[in-house]
Amino acid sequence: QVQLVESGGGLVQAGGSLRLACAASGRTFSNYLMGWFRQAPGKEREFVARIRWSGGGTGYADSVKGRFTISRDNAKNTVYLQMNSLKSEDTAVYYCAAALPLRVGSRASEYDYWGLGTQVTVSS
Repeated sequence: QVQLVESGGGLVQAGGSLRLACAASGRTFSNYLMGWFRQAPGKEREFVARIRWSGGGTGYADSVKGRFTISRDNAKNTVYLQMNSLKSEDTAVYYCAAALPLRVGSRASEYDYWGLGTQVTVSS
């Protein structure tokens, strides 16, 4: 089992920045592919970014490319999502997730473990 706890969400003005963190515990964190997803009211959960165990192999949704950066610190069992130039359409609950390392990692169905989410609200 892997337990995931997100933090860092909040209210920010458009154009501002936030950094989300996801603390993992349980099985060896460094073995897992880690991802961030988000879900806005009335919409399906969507892929935001993912990162492989080595810190490389990052991938992003087109909607966040150039604005968001995913990173991880395996020594701290933590994955981060730096969000810059935030827009109102980024408003959502953001979820951290963990998947077995050989998966592609762009679909929610590939992930085995999920956090409870953290709310991000961007005011225009």
